[in-house]
Amino acid sequence: MAEPVIVIDPEVMSGTPCFRGTRVPFKNLIDYLEGGHSLGEFLRQFPTVTREMAVQALEEAKDSLLSKIG
Repeated sequence: MAEPVIVIDPEVMSGTPCFRGTRVPFKNLIDYLEGGHSLGEFLRQFPTVTREMAVQALEEAKDSLLSKIG
């Protein structure tokens, strides 16, 4: 299994869940998508996050949600 792409580190952004190796909060991705923006637009604004990281993060979030409601 792949290493989680979203990490919580008290030393980075006060423990806000961020993309591994960056200071980009996962919530930024969710906010962009909720606002009707594309994944491509998010990636242009946050170049330290790769497409693969963003897709993996969304898959992890989906799996977490489905395990909670299932």
